[in-house]
This record gives sequence, structure tokens and C-alpha cells, in this order.
Amino acid sequence: MKDKEMNPLNDLISDEIFELLDSKGLINEKSVRDYTIRRKFKELRANEVSASDAIDTLRDEYPYLQFDTIRKIVYQINK
Repeated sequence: MKDKEMNPLNDLISDEIFELLDSKGLINEKSVRDYTIRRKFKELRANEVSASDAIDTLRDEYPYLQFDTIRKIVYQINK
């Protein structure tokens, strides 16, 4: 991960476990990014931000992703 000091999965695993997995190349950065996007989207929606505005907010944080890409990420049904 780019920032070794930050554990984007801190609600799931400890910093130590994250660092160990990352050091062994066992962290899929795209999956972590998508998980983080879904978590932030849920937080925004819980604060009564419209879905469209929430996606726009996320686009500000991830400018390389298009609106539809973020929409697909946040509405992706976990199997």
C-alpha cells in the first residue's frame, strides 16, 4: 500500500496483521480500495447525503474513477 502507516481495514484486522499481509504481498489494493469506497459511501448515506452527491464526493477523493465506476463499486452485490 502507498501509506504503510494507514490500515484501511482497521475495522476488520489489526495494524500488525495488515502490515504483515501487506509485506508478504497478500493485500489486493483494488479490493481494499473498493471496500473503502463502499464503507465511505455507506457513511455518507447514513448522514442523509443523496446517492448522487455521495458518489460525487467519492469522485473528489478518487478522481481517476468515473461516476459509473464508483456507482458499480458501491452497488456491487457481495457473493
